Amino acid sequence: MTALSLQDRAMGALMGAFVGDALALGPHWYYDLDELRREYGDWIDNYTTPKPDRYHSGLKAGQSSQAGTLLRLTLGSLVEQVRYDETDFCLRMDQDFFPLINGTPMNGPGGYTSQSIREAWRKRILQGLPWGLVGGNADTTEAAERALAIAVRYALQPAELASAVTSNTVLTQTDGTVVAMTVAFCAVLGLLVEGNRLDGETSGKLMARVKTGELPFHTVTTGNLQAPGLGNAEMPCAGQFPSPDALLTPSCIARAAHDPGIRIYPAWKVSLVYGMPCAVYHQFPAAYYLASRFPDDFESAVLHAVNGGGQNQSRAILTGALTGAMAGLSGIPQRFIDGLEKSAQLLQLAGQLSNQMAEKS
Repeated sequence: MTALSLQDRAMGALMGAFVGDALALGPHWYYDLDELRREYGDWIDNYTTPKPDRYHSGLKAGQSSQAGTLLRLTLGSLVEQVRYDETDFCLRMDQDFFPLINGTPMNGPGGYTSQSIREAWRKRILQGLPWGLVGGNADTTEAAERALAIAVRYALQPAELASAVTSNTVLTQTDGTVVAMTVAFCAVLGLLVEGNRLDGETSGKLMARVKTGELPFHTVTTGNLQAPGLGNAEMPCAGQFPSPDALLTPSCIARAAHDPGIRIYPAWKVSLVYGMPCAVYHQFPAAYYLASRFPDDFESAVLHAVNGGGQNQSRAILTGALTGAMAGLSGIPQRFIDGLEKSAQLLQLAGQLSNQMAEKS
């Protein structure tokens, strides 16, 4: 396999997320898989137009959902500010995004507004609360879907990645477990953009960064999860997050993906194994599984994410980012780039961010 450049991996992660989002636009939130097959056939392999009276109805094949809109907003802020600038991000939310929604679910860019964003809008616009007091307890992957751009930007600076992702996440989602799992996902993505694989060694690499204080997770173990010793050199690390389990999950799932005794076939049935709903504890494991199983096959990974039904949009965004980081932009089929609305503008932003992160390394 030819080694990929840092820019190829970074752009692959970003464009992979945009592609995954748009691929799931039509068949989004079909929890009845028989209905999904009746509407879209046995295998969805490209962009589709949402059916009338469904989520995102009125949009066309290749367009972005609201998750894609927020990812683009975050990416634009990062590029223009050459860093994560929370004041700028919040200003863009106030001026460019919140005026486009009204706090109800079926409204705004992309045709649907998630729970956490509706709650933030209500507190910010109707109650006039300041940023920092508008987050809610939604357990979805909404923050991760926009913060993945932050993860790419700071892929070579894991401490800065964890700090910026945490800060951005709590703007809209404040549940401690959700924040920890979101930061862990972004740490994994950063590791892949660096050039690592999602495999049995991933968690060990992340835990090494906990030991050095780069990732803010608590740990009391040494080595391969062995009991801590008595010397001061092995004092527990008391992190911001109470458990390192969100960092340990990816390698467990990666090993399962390659264990001949564990078989999920077809791979889209990962949605039935880990769950079809929206919560982080369903979505992150499924994305880890598909990216581990198809690390160099972006098309297979993201299409199995889409064809699994349920909250396949989040699953496809997250899987697209992870697999895009490993396969690179060069590994994303050209038809997915060509069919993506405003792909030239998105490619330009992704290229600018990848260049900036390389210059800062």
